[in-house]
Amino acid sequence: MMQNTSVHSSLQLSFRLVLSLTLLCGALACGSESEPEVNEVRVEGEGTSTNRESVPSDSREEREEDGEENPTDEEAPPEPLFTRSRPLMGTVFVIRTDAPPQIAAPALRRAFAEIERLETVLSEWRDDSEISRINAQAGREAVRVSEDVFAVVKAGVDVSRWSEGAFDLSWAALRGIYDFRPGRQRIPSRAEVRPLARLVDWTQIELNEEARTVFLRREGMAIGTGGIAKGYALDRAGEILVEAGVENFMLFGGGQVQVHGQRSGRAWRVGIQHPRDQSYFGFLESNGGSLSTSGDYEHFFVDENGKRWHHILNPQTGLPVEGTVSVTLIAESGLYADALSTAAFVLGPERAKEMLERIEYEAMAVMLNPDCEVISTDNVGDALNLTVELEDGRVPGCEGS
Repeated sequence: MMQNTSVHSSLQLSFRLVLSLTLLCGALACGSESEPEVNEVRVEGEGTSTNRESVPSDSREEREEDGEENPTDEEAPPEPLFTRSRPLMGTVFVIRTDAPPQIAAPALRRAFAEIERLETVLSEWRDDSEISRINAQAGREAVRVSEDVFAVVKAGVDVSRWSEGAFDLSWAALRGIYDFRPGRQRIPSRAEVRPLARLVDWTQIELNEEARTVFLRREGMAIGTGGIAKGYALDRAGEILVEAGVENFMLFGGGQVQVHGQRSGRAWRVGIQHPRDQSYFGFLESNGGSLSTSGDYEHFFVDENGKRWHHILNPQTGLPVEGTVSVTLIAESGLYADALSTAAFVLGPERAKEMLERIEYEAMAVMLNPDCEVISTDNVGDALNLTVELEDGRVPGCEGS
């Protein structure tokens, strides 16, 4: 629920992710019929865990990757993909497609431009954004907003209601009270948390669809789009690519992947990361939709008593969630997948299953509880492919974590 406290650190780590895409395919034998293929990218949450090695950031605004994939002994690799990456929204967005360069290049430029535009209106970190204007007028007056902002806020309120506050768009009153950066770790006292947690209450967000206004009823309230805006940006970028005639593509931004069409004649395959190392315990297949992961391994530290403190907070208590290790959720829309994965993480696997079965919005999820037991919604079916042998229904390698 909380944003990364160090945007620069997040960008460094995200660039490492971009540079390691081809290594990932090599490690999992991409293109081999005898091994699972995990095309293009691992699913992670926003940024990566604070104890991972970083690399120097690239000063260019937009980066080009060659798209080469490591061949296997069994057969030739799939055709290289046209790939571009760009730092936006505090992370790195990556777009990959098999469209020819003369179609892909201008389409990807327009897609990145749209993400950049959305950042200017949706980021609560920018003083001049519409979200910041809403927060500045909390307890005072309603703020008229653009269609983009209203759509994101409305979706956030929807998920807040569906999850009964497990996801709460007004979480941002708690922003900044924890610090997960190496050497700067900070845990707030309960005396600090309590008054701020009382300002987190999605029911105090008033929407007027006809006037297209947003009003936070209590002074000191603040909405934060860190758990939802990237998904909306991926939706809009995907629409632009389709309109430009790009049919097969994968977009990555933060902890979310958007896919459309196919990869070399079959569904895109996206790996689900093992929560305690850099491997994968399975992958999901999809021809279209958004996959979002929330995990306790993204921004975290372990204290002297062995307790793991991470960035996904229960908005009702202001404390890190303890009943979940990771959630990977698939939905048609990136906007809703992003928020629902956070809601499911806070609820815990069993209550999350109940929520996803109860609401009218269609989504599927693969979740791990603190024992690393794999718990999936019933509609996952054959979409989940395990690459390890479970031990009593649990992912091996989580002992003592």
